[in-house]
Amino acid sequence: MIRLFATNRKLSGFIKNIFGFRPGNLLLYELAFRHRSVAKEEFNGARVSNERLEYLGDAVLNLIIGDYLFKKFPFRDEGFLTETRSKIVSRNHLNKLSVKLGLDNFIVSNTEFRTAYRSINGDAFEAFIGAIYLDKGYNFTRKVVINRIINTHLDIEDVVATESNYKSRIIEWAQKEKHSVEFKTIEEEPTAQGKLYKVEILIDNQVIAFAQDFSIKGAEKLAAEKAFNQFLNLE
Repeated sequence: MIRLFATNRKLSGFIKNIFGFRPGNLLLYELAFRHRSVAKEEFNGARVSNERLEYLGDAVLNLIIGDYLFKKFPFRDEGFLTETRSKIVSRNHLNKLSVKLGLDNFIVSNTEFRTAYRSINGDAFEAFIGAIYLDKGYNFTRKVVINRIINTHLDIEDVVATESNYKSRIIEWAQKEKHSVEFKTIEEEPTAQGKLYKVEILIDNQVIAFAQDFSIKGAEKLAAEKAFNQFLNLE
């Protein structure tokens, strides 16, 4: 009980120091850091983890970022706003933000899942946003995201200049240069954590890059980034 109290106090102090407020319902924030690999069985056998909070936080974060960009760039078109928002809320970017803010230090998970699932830090970030929303409401959450995250830890101009949709860029390049391009799933390996997919990128039927991930989309993104930066030199 003393250890549990100390852990709660540490989490509460961390939130106050980094985000500027004291949690009202600390249980929500503890749940935000409970990965499904250590989910507890509650409520008629249902396994409780941070997945529902992640779903909610994703929706809230997209609304806040969309509204912020709409007002910050009043003369940019819908395509620009959508792409910029996608860069900010991408799993890779949220993973990095989660580590930068120190949220990763509070994630409770099975050790194997830490290495198997690349999205675990970003998922916790979204769940944390969901917890703030339920605890404090939308307007409060919006102020925290803008003042404590965007204005403090984000360089919007740098985000705008960063390439993120490598797959689209490769396809556009191939069409322009009259090359054939194919993203091919060549292997599905069952593991304790789920199926591991291996994807190859072929240009004119020649393999130029490959990658693996626990989703086909994730493997394609990793392979496309590798091909873009290391082989095609499209910049």
